[in-house]
Amino acid sequence: MTVSLTALKQSLHAGLTAVAQGADPALIYHPNAQFWASHPFNQVQGLEAIRHVWSQLRHAMPDIQRRDQIFVAGNSKADARMPEDLEGRVLVASMGHYQGSFLNDLCGIPATHGVVNLRVCEVHHLVEGKIAQSYVMFDLLDLMGQAGCWPIAPSLGAEGMWSGPATNDGVRLHTSDPSGGQIAFDTVIAMHNALGSFDGKSLDSMQHGAYWADNFVWYGPSGIGQTRGMTGFRAHHQIPFLVGYPDRKGAGHYVRIGDGDYVVTGGWPSVTGTHLGEWLGLPATGKHIEMRVMDFYRLENGVIQENWVPIDILWILKQMGLDVLARLRHLRGDPLTDLPPAL
Repeated sequence: MTVSLTALKQSLHAGLTAVAQGADPALIYHPNAQFWASHPFNQVQGLEAIRHVWSQLRHAMPDIQRRDQIFVAGNSKADARMPEDLEGRVLVASMGHYQGSFLNDLCGIPATHGVVNLRVCEVHHLVEGKIAQSYVMFDLLDLMGQAGCWPIAPSLGAEGMWSGPATNDGVRLHTSDPSGGQIAFDTVIAMHNALGSFDGKSLDSMQHGAYWADNFVWYGPSGIGQTRGMTGFRAHHQIPFLVGYPDRKGAGHYVRIGDGDYVVTGGWPSVTGTHLGEWLGLPATGKHIEMRVMDFYRLENGVIQENWVPIDILWILKQMGLDVLARLRHLRGDPLTDLPPAL
């Protein structure tokens, strides 16, 4: 029996909500499921490891509540850059936050004993109705900001809680639209291809402006911040990024889905590049960097109106030689008292 995407979305949404409220992850995960999350959780496998991640979240926020702003699904489309054929995988993607009273430290981030919103973006690969693999981006850097312990240079864009879709229709539990999603998906991929035409000299060599609304909003991760319109996008994100990684290139997508006016793409890594210029306030290191990135798009009248972009900034900084969590421990009175093993 074939289960519709709409039914799968409804079932998984209920299951994810239940797990956040205390249910055993076995309710929604296969016994040997993979859980790939942002640093420092990284890649774990099996129910016990997934339970441990959830025990940390629930310990930090005992009254944790899941709040989705986007919840979509689709069959993943092919990407020739990927080493295996991922076409046709049933994927469910969400963007939102976990809200709760931050009563105990999380990953060394000090509890505030007040309400916080832990930004999260997720993609789940379903097999026979249960999750075989999850890709999860927690914005812990944003949580540090909420806790008053910002550890890096100020963001060039605007920090703050991400808005949900302006149309308030991102949680699509009662409908699925693969045909409309294909049209939206084709537009996004055309934009990606235009970004790839950069000649290394002029931003105008990237003919991607036609795919964006005039006043589009780009919701970047904490550390980069939010921008509006092409001028803001270029000034606060695109130019600094190209200065930092002039040889950046796409590495492939593990998710490529469209659902109505919504499109989700992402890779692990999604982008690679060499850190050849200043970025996020850090001078060039010359290191090869792999970037875990997702993109959530909302289109309107055939162009991109909003783009939410979770990026594992802590993982990128660690590859650049800055261990943000170790720095945070030092600032909280727990410095290293001996040289690390690598030295």
